[in-house]
Amino acid sequence: MPGYLLDTNIIRFWFDSESGKHPVVQAAAKVRQGQHPLYVSAITLGEIEYGHEANPTGAGKSRDDFVAFVREELPQTLSVSRHTAEPYGRIRAALFEKFGPKGNKSRKKRAEQLCDPATGRELGVDENDLWIVAQAAERNLVLVTHDKLVRIRDALGEIELAVQIEDWAAENSATT
Repeated sequence: MPGYLLDTNIIRFWFDSESGKHPVVQAAAKVRQGQHPLYVSAITLGEIEYGHEANPTGAGKSRDDFVAFVREELPQTLSVSRHTAEPYGRIRAALFEKFGPKGNKSRKKRAEQLCDPATGRELGVDENDLWIVAQAAERNLVLVTHDKLVRIRDALGEIELAVQIEDWAAENSATT
């Protein structure tokens, strides 16, 4: 296993010592950091920057500390490359095949618009999550996230694309 790709929520828990999830995430990160590299996606960095821009009251020292923490603990940033496109396309197509509207060839809309065909409820699939999962698949990294990714996991099973996903913030901090 070449390493771990950390999602935004895991990085936040690791940084925020006041979070109830901080101790378990910090312990998991420290153990694995000594064994395998930890990576951050450029997409995750964008989500972090957006969070800072959207919440100017959280700017200042806290923002500077968080940015410094990410740079220090996660110096290896992964960019989206042309090789990310293949797993991304496979995952997204599988999502639309399974959960997209049927019978309309122009049905390829945004992932956020996918609905459960039985209930009509939104699936909660985030486009950024698709890209991050594709990066993990491309590089054979373990994706570490507190997101459930239920529909993305369903899609991965449909196309037999193996992506190992762990949740270091789970109650038992076990592999999920």
